[in-house]
Amino acid sequence: MHTIQAPATVLITGASGYIAVSIVKELLDRGYNVRGTVRSVVKGDYLKNLFKAHEPRFQYVVVADMSNEDAYDDAIVGVDAVAHTASPATLVARDPQDVIKPAVAGTLNILESVKKRGPSVKRVVITSSCVTCMQPKAGEPLLYTEADWNDHSVNEVQAKEIDVDQPHKYRASKVLAERAAWSWAEKHKTEINFDIVTILPAFVFGPLLNEAKSLSQLNETSRIFYDAIKTEKPPSVATKQFSNLVDVRDVALAHAQAFEVEKAGGQRFIAASVPFSWQAIYDALNSANPPVSNVPKGTPGAPISDRSIFVSEKAQNILGVKFRSLRETAVDMLDDLREKEVQWST
Repeated sequence: MHTIQAPATVLITGASGYIAVSIVKELLDRGYNVRGTVRSVVKGDYLKNLFKAHEPRFQYVVVADMSNEDAYDDAIVGVDAVAHTASPATLVARDPQDVIKPAVAGTLNILESVKKRGPSVKRVVITSSCVTCMQPKAGEPLLYTEADWNDHSVNEVQAKEIDVDQPHKYRASKVLAERAAWSWAEKHKTEINFDIVTILPAFVFGPLLNEAKSLSQLNETSRIFYDAIKTEKPPSVATKQFSNLVDVRDVALAHAQAFEVEKAGGQRFIAASVPFSWQAIYDALNSANPPVSNVPKGTPGAPISDRSIFVSEKAQNILGVKFRSLRETAVDMLDDLREKEVQWST
């Protein structure tokens, strides 16, 4: 059996990240012991303070560079499972290899460390992304499932290198990192005592637990949400689908369930709620009860155009995740960001 239960110890890589902090909270709330890797003592101390009510069940270790082959060797000793969330998340890399190499190396390094130093590890849950499914296809709306793989972005990067469109660099990094994990697991299946699971979140919104002392410290998706709500004039493409949405708390729940549900082993799980446009976000906020003030109106009720849907039935049926509504996620995130605005101004 590859599942775990509290009070087992879980290692979470990149523990100070937007998604990772919510995973830490979910696991601590369930009674697990959590060891997080961070890139600096400052980041680790922030988490220690954030989760001080759970001491001594939360500890951190500094892993400055996950690209080093032995980066996780010491961190892995004595843990029962791993959530690997650490990966570059940027849309400004010039050379695609600046994103791809650390993403792939970090994934393979954690697996090698588990193989060498983690005999008690039962399962490794890896945070991938829905972008790994975004292979061009026909249909209206487009439907993506865990059976889809985005070879297109990988091919674009290989053909155009630094001249490739920016989104393909990030997408290729996620595809190649996840595929590297599955290939590694297949190659070493007779040598290891653990299995792997991958979670594929859509565009992640929701309340922030990670540190953000200023607007410039917001993670990528939170900054995109903030800018879209603060705008005085909605963009002309506000009714066009931007992506599919998922609440960060539901992503954390999916990770936690992936540790505890035996049937999850060896599977990919899309974590997605609904397609969204910025107009749909505006409508959700303006129709909230109680109403939310100072939100763009746009063109109320305009339907989403050019829809694509990431099908999350597996996560619902196997992991038991009931995804939050667009309105709940948007309202909670906006409330949180407005609280942070007050802090930034003092």
